[in-house]
Amino acid sequence: MLSQTEIIFRLLLGAVLGGIIGFERQVHGRQAGFRTQLLVCVASVLVMIVSEYYHYLSYMNPSYVRVDPGRIAAGAITGIGFIGAGAILKMGITIQGLTTAACLWMVAAVGLAVGAGLYIAGVAACALTVFSLLVLRVIERQMSRLVFKFITITADEKIEDDKIKSILKKQGSHISKTDYEKDNSKGEITYDITISLRHHVPMKSMLDELSSISGVKKVVIRG
Repeated sequence: MLSQTEIIFRLLLGAVLGGIIGFERQVHGRQAGFRTQLLVCVASVLVMIVSEYYHYLSYMNPSYVRVDPGRIAAGAITGIGFIGAGAILKMGITIQGLTTAACLWMVAAVGLAVGAGLYIAGVAACALTVFSLLVLRVIERQMSRLVFKFITITADEKIEDDKIKSILKKQGSHISKTDYEKDNSKGEITYDITISLRHHVPMKSMLDELSSISGVKKVVIRG
């Protein structure tokens, strides 16, 4: 059975490791910051300690209801999924908070490791998490990646498609998808175009060129 000193040490270590990860999230203005990450980690440590305690009781007294310590830990991981879902936000056509949700899951795993007495594993996981959040963030920004933009064009139904396509291709974009919608009562046609880019293109320039096409009434660029 764990001593009171060992229990307090595990809880404090969990608070420190969770706080380190939470501090990074707080500095970057994420939804689940310092206090949230710290509390999740401490709670996971406590869950594992309680699990070990009941396992100890069942081992010492065969008549006691046997408890599988792994089940309580699995319940903690399942429960953290609800908190993680709360950190994920849909902002228009983009989704934010996936990294923060992953951090919550990692913090819970770190807490369970510390609660089980796997101090080196918990500290190493915390260090790797901070490394990925700080160092890999810089590397990720330097990587060339595909960026998607969503363009909606409302124009007269007699407009020529080639003019739109030529402007988009001139800007170095690739047309991934095009949807059409026609309104006979207004004599309008709406294009919903998805383009992909591998380099930065001034959206203002693209917006001005598309708007200058004869017959175009409205242009919206999202993404």
